[in-house]
Amino acid sequence: MVRQPARVARAFPPLALGLVVLSWITLVVWDASPYGRFLNHGDWTTIGIGAAMCARVPGGSWLVPGLLYGGGWLLMSAAMMLPTSLPLIRTFDRMIAGWPNRAALHALLIAGYLIAWGGFGIVAHGLDAMLHTLVSGSAWLVMHAWLPGIAVLAVAGVFQFSRLKYHCLDACRSPFSFIASHWHGPRPYREALCLGLAHGVYCVGCCWALMLLMFLVGSGSVGWMLVLGLIMAIEKNHAWGRHLAMPLGTTLLAVAALIGIAHLIPLV
Repeated sequence: MVRQPARVARAFPPLALGLVVLSWITLVVWDASPYGRFLNHGDWTTIGIGAAMCARVPGGSWLVPGLLYGGGWLLMSAAMMLPTSLPLIRTFDRMIAGWPNRAALHALLIAGYLIAWGGFGIVAHGLDAMLHTLVSGSAWLVMHAWLPGIAVLAVAGVFQFSRLKYHCLDACRSPFSFIASHWHGPRPYREALCLGLAHGVYCVGCCWALMLLMFLVGSGSVGWMLVLGLIMAIEKNHAWGRHLAMPLGTTLLAVAALIGIAHLIPLV
């Protein structure tokens, strides 16, 4: 009975587990609060408290939304994606067992991982903002606002069949080999950060298309975060997860086709 807590701690490193739990709690509370709309793109910067915040901060029209979106994205990445990388974090934890700077190395590993997802988030949010601007400036796109959603579903579906998807997925599913090729020990702090960053890049490589779906369903939708996070965790870590990619891709393409048909039929 005395040794069981030690086994649990090794299975789930406290820093990673605590960050995941804290991120989910923060997202649930934020989404349920009157400020939940700040998690999503929209016109909240022009009315109410959103407009007031933007007006009081120098460069607030882009700085305030950027900080809120960035903070929300990092929380979402920690909540959804860190659990998918627990096998690598657990393996790393066993490899540095007994190191006096163990906690710092864990922090740098996680920081590197979130930097990779943060970089993707900046690009994704920028493209999303450009798309909103493009749609709002085109009367035809305003009348066919469903087209960008179909495009996102189609891109996510097609990517499930790509060679890059499987290459990155295989790297993520081999935590020991990945650590052995990136961790050597002479410069532990730098190597821990680079290890997390490299793993994050591969994780982005296999999951970026599914994460784009959050822009379709709403980046503040906690329910969809849970569903997509569970799918990606199974895909990356379960014994049969690799075989989930094709059925999932087929489903996404079928949904995109059905939505397109539903909108085109009235026009025929």
